[in-house]
This record gives sequence, structure tokens and C-alpha cells, in this order.
Amino acid sequence: MFIHGGCAFSKYEEYISNLKNTKIDLSYEDKKRWTKTLTEDLGENFEVISPIFPSKYNAKYEEWKIWFENHFGYLRDDVILVGWSLGSMFLQKYLANNDLPVKIQALFLLASPHGYFKDKRSGEDGGDFNLDTTNDVSQIVNKVDHIVLMHSKDDFVVPYEHTIKLYEKLPEAELVTFTDKNHFLVAELPELIERIKGLV
Repeated sequence: MFIHGGCAFSKYEEYISNLKNTKIDLSYEDKKRWTKTLTEDLGENFEVISPIFPSKYNAKYEEWKIWFENHFGYLRDDVILVGWSLGSMFLQKYLANNDLPVKIQALFLLASPHGYFKDKRSGEDGGDFNLDTTNDVSQIVNKVDHIVLMHSKDDFVVPYEHTIKLYEKLPEAELVTFTDKNHFLVAELPELIERIKGLV
């Protein structure tokens, strides 16, 4: 199951400002992205679930939590969860506070915010997806067989240091560092595909 990224704001005014200042690129949807070819890249041995979550431009954690849980009927034991950017942030918070009704074989957290951040370009700060002192992310290791953290040092949205902070909380995880994948806005991500296939 793949959880996509999005934007979350603590202040509505920041969201409105971001809408006003966002430059529209009509060619963006036509660009090849690894997120669009997961089913094809993983092949027939995998069933890929990639739901579109509510209000991704001004996401709210409670809405995403409801939508995520609505998909539980399609999950089976040994599910592999992949969260990218805000999706990664969502999975951290959800798994720190909740259990899934199925066994989680692996958790991949890509370009993951951890702790407070603010994107200077958009004003985004993670909103209510942010963890607080009541959210013990280290509990995730008791719920997942295998955790992989992936981040690129040239990420222009979420600083690489966020994954280092997360790795300190999850030292059992595998840390995969890149230097040239930016915010994983790339056509292909074979390193992810290979690791997922290697679990089977």
C-alpha cells in the first residue's frame, strides 16, 4: 500500500497564501514518476493499493486516518507500507498510536519529515500530522518486521536531517541515503523496487 505526499498547514492563512502563489505547470501530470509505475515495476507477484487521500493540498490527519482505515478490508497479512513525504509522516503518527488488523512485513518511509519543519516556499509545516510528546515513534519497531528509511541529501522540501532524527528513534531500521534524488521527484526508483521484491 502506497501513501502519497501532500501539504498540511497549521494556519489556514498559510494555505491560502500557498494557493495564491503556486505557479501552475500543466505538464506536471504528464511527467513520468516512479509513483505512477509501481504496479508495473513490481510485477504480477504484487497487488498495489494506491488510494488518493482527501484534501491533499490542505490535508488533515483525522481525515486521512479515516480514509486509511476504510481500506483495511483490502489488506492482508505481510502487507508492505510505503509512505512518501506527508504519507511517511502520516504512517509515523498512525503506527505510533494504532495497530493494524494485519501483520506488517515492512515499512518504507521516504523523504520523511520528523519533528517541526517549515517549507519556505509554500509555508507548509506539517499541520496536525506532526508528532508530539505523546506520540512515541519508537513503538513502531514492535509492530513491523522490517523498516527502511530513504532520503536524499539534496532534498529541497524536507531536509535530510529529519531522517537522521527519525533514525535515532528507530536505530533498528535500514538507512538508505542518496545524494541526487531530490524529494524523490524522479522517474524511477529502482532501489525501492529491488528492496520490496527482495522481501518476497
